[in-house]
Amino acid sequence: MSVKSVASALGLALLLGPAGLAQRSSSGRPSAVDLAGALQAKYDRVRDFSADFVHTYEGGVLRKKVSERGTVLVKKPGKMRWTYTAPEEKVFVSDGVKIYSYLPADRQVIVNSMPAADQATMPVLFLAGKGSLVRDFRIEYAEATDLGSDRTALRLVPKRPEREYESIVLTVDRGSLQIRGLGTTDRQGGTSTFVFTNLKENVGLADKQFAFEIPRGVDVISGGRASETFVP
Repeated sequence: MSVKSVASALGLALLLGPAGLAQRSSSGRPSAVDLAGALQAKYDRVRDFSADFVHTYEGGVLRKKVSERGTVLVKKPGKMRWTYTAPEEKVFVSDGVKIYSYLPADRQVIVNSMPAADQATMPVLFLAGKGSLVRDFRIEYAEATDLGSDRTALRLVPKRPEREYESIVLTVDRGSLQIRGLGTTDRQGGTSTFVFTNLKENVGLADKQFAFEIPRGVDVISGGRASETFVP
């Protein structure tokens, strides 16, 4: 799988409740924009979280399906550690200032600067406390037949066209509003999907868990756009 499809993000983590939803439609559910606003408001109060994930990429240029798994840690503002454990090891770390993408098999580390909050439209950076759902995206309900009665989904289209993806789908519990999945569609027709389990919020993650030490003997590439290494 390409580095671009690898570090998406995540979308998880919200200890969310239905309070604050307004303007319900004739079907009884809140408007898509109101639901996104509630997600944003609740998520803004989550300081940190951890979770297990399964990441699946299908179609696009590769024309094949790849499934990977690992763990993720997030601490606001801007700190993340994505550790892929199977089928191969990969590590993506943001310390709040720099983003490091490490592929041991390639003996390569790619280093980029964290974009400013008003430029952070990548889903993975929204999860780290940068960017805004309502400000940065056009929002509607995503119609899906496989969600079940206890879940709903929002489709987010960036207001400013993005090179790496066309849209995002967030899957949430209807009752708790916890995010259970995040999927993106790229411009080659590929889909990248994260499913999150074992989610724990506000666990008191230490800053040292987001420090990255560049291994000896690897090639270091720096100076590119952050979205070239850390995007859905």
